[in-house]
Amino acid sequence: MSVYPIVLTQGTFKHRDSLNFPFEERGLQFGDGVYEVIRVYQGKYYLFNEHIDRLYRSLEEIKIAIPYTKEDFAELLLELLKKNDMDTDGKVYLQVTRGSAPRDHYFPENVDANIYAYAEPAARNIEMMKTGVHTITLPDIRWSYCHIKSLNLLPNVMAKQEAKINGSFEAIQHKDGLVTECSSSNVYLVKNGKIYTHPKTNGILHGCVRIAVEKFAAGLNIPFIEEAFRVDDIAGADEMFLTSSTTEITPIIKVDQDVIHDGKPGQITRKLQAAYAADANIAQFSEDVPVLTSKSNE
Repeated sequence: MSVYPIVLTQGTFKHRDSLNFPFEERGLQFGDGVYEVIRVYQGKYYLFNEHIDRLYRSLEEIKIAIPYTKEDFAELLLELLKKNDMDTDGKVYLQVTRGSAPRDHYFPENVDANIYAYAEPAARNIEMMKTGVHTITLPDIRWSYCHIKSLNLLPNVMAKQEAKINGSFEAIQHKDGLVTECSSSNVYLVKNGKIYTHPKTNGILHGCVRIAVEKFAAGLNIPFIEEAFRVDDIAGADEMFLTSSTTEITPIIKVDQDVIHDGKPGQITRKLQAAYAADANIAQFSEDVPVLTSKSNE
């Protein structure tokens, strides 16, 4: 098993094999909970505060309370890396559910939330970020509160599997032709030197890497326009890319049957990748391009 042996659960640290909850668990039976995936580079969290803030926003949205301040919970997550002597690239998965109680649609009373987090190694997919990926387009069949990072991921799973079946990495989702986001990442279109992406509404997840990309674009004087583009706009795009905590900034070079521009990652995407590498203090793999020196998570 690739998961590190020590897990965080209910405010304590235990061996992963001892982690257990009653079978009448709200996350298991209702998807009644939220989660985060936080990137780790050389044993240090990246965009840590952004992820903690989003976790607490999601918890507030679905009315789950946990007995920790943001600062206290952050300390527990930092201790998780120390307990596992984690000093390589990886990720931490953390999950909070409403708790364990007899199955009933009503919220249970006087029940503690179930909390756990674990770390695992996760190497950067340099080749994918260098060469770009293929995607498909699919109707967005998800619910109306995608800004909550909830456990209800069945539509996302189905879309991702459909992409795999079609030999692609991701599925770009749309509502009546208006692009929202991918199954597990935010998506962007570049046209005439400007970056376009869906506004931060309830219809998409407000990505932590997206926050960084917006800052990088400002530092590079690249217009970042929160305006949804259409599936019909894709064929005429100069560049496209997607972002997430595990994919960083990855070029899209083909969507369905349409090759994006010349089928190679574009210069704006490369500049953003360089800015990301500088901000995260990780190795840059592309050609020399201007970078930023400020840290988005300070």
